[in-house]
Amino acid sequence: MTESATTLGLDSTDYRLLDLLQQDAAVSNQELAQRAHVSPATCLRRVKRLVELGVIEKRVALLSPEKLGAGLSAIVEITLDRQGAEHLAAFEQRAVAAPEVQQCWRVSPGPDFVLVLQVADMAAYHALVQRLFTQDANVRNVKSFFSVHRAKFAPQLALPRG
Repeated sequence: MTESATTLGLDSTDYRLLDLLQQDAAVSNQELAQRAHVSPATCLRRVKRLVELGVIEKRVALLSPEKLGAGLSAIVEITLDRQGAEHLAAFEQRAVAAPEVQQCWRVSPGPDFVLVLQVADMAAYHALVQRLFTQDANVRNVKSFFSVHRAKFAPQLALPRG
């Protein structure tokens, strides 16, 4: 069972810092403190605590797939032939190991998995399909949806306002 924000003891300052970091995690501690209306020492201590609690999992740069030659996005539903725990775990392990798989979700009801893929082009998609889905006899059904337009991509969480 995971801890909730209440049991972690998060307050309005923590949420303000989290909101600012979601907008720009590359901002300096000095600038973050100024924007959050706290001292730099308080800011540093609070952010360190949020990392230690696991609230901040990691800080990353969001890259442009189109500008880097990975312009084909696909959302793929996978149904396995056998759904035993060991079969689900085996497929999940293979999927998360593939760098083209950006997200891997076990879902219910419906398919067993939903994957979000980012590949260079259709040829790269077919190569991934051969490697991940076709060579595995346990994959019964693959249903792919290809993005024709990305209207929104916002990995930020909506946080309570305090």
